[in-house]
Amino acid sequence: MKKPKLFLLHFAGGNCFSFQFLLPYLNDFEVFPLELPGRGKRMREPLIRDFEQAAKDMYHQVMQVLALDAFSASKFLIYGHSMGARLAFKVAGMLEKAHKLPVHVIISGSSGPSLLQNDRKIRHLMNKPELKLELQSLGGLPQEILENEEVFDFFEPIIRSDFEVVERNQLGPFPPIQTPIYAVMGDEEDTAPLITNWEQYTTTDFSYEVLPGNHFFIHQHPRRMAEIIQSCYATTPVYKY
Repeated sequence: MKKPKLFLLHFAGGNCFSFQFLLPYLNDFEVFPLELPGRGKRMREPLIRDFEQAAKDMYHQVMQVLALDAFSASKFLIYGHSMGARLAFKVAGMLEKAHKLPVHVIISGSSGPSLLQNDRKIRHLMNKPELKLELQSLGGLPQEILENEEVFDFFEPIIRSDFEVVERNQLGPFPPIQTPIYAVMGDEEDTAPLITNWEQYTTTDFSYEVLPGNHFFIHQHPRRMAEIIQSCYATTPVYKY
């Protein structure tokens, strides 16, 4: 019996290796870590700075994988963190229009697309010292990268382009998807109390959980995140059209 597919969408500044910490706990899945151009295995490709273009890129990656397995019609899930959460929601809607419905969408590190409009920080235009302080406050980035000028100069264009993806062209509307959503956030995140905002973005089941930690709490809770993903697969969605 084939394993269900799990597509992983990375956070800003991430790549296809960003979920390595989670992989040992995902043996029940065939895992596909997706990656935007300009980093990792796609280093030679130009960076994307537009949200719609980034979503289309991720969508085509998913469709390519599903096309290779078209006759088995195996089930699949989508999980994204932070920028990846917003992209996961968008890609799920695109897949539904193509009649490819995920079993579940799992998002973490985000309280929903509409609330991004209330975030007045324009991170992709910050000067270098401000950007470093912002990245330090978010966590998730090794201190040695922030302190090594040569390494940071290599990383800086990637994180700026990803922040631009998040901060531009997301004015809505944000129509709900027909796929269940499971949202997870860290209790130290400012918008964690607003996590139930995600409920309005699905026409079917919604669940949520708040775990101890900051924006990158997922690194402290790989086993629990894997349990959540597994439970989302085990749950049969009830679609409300």
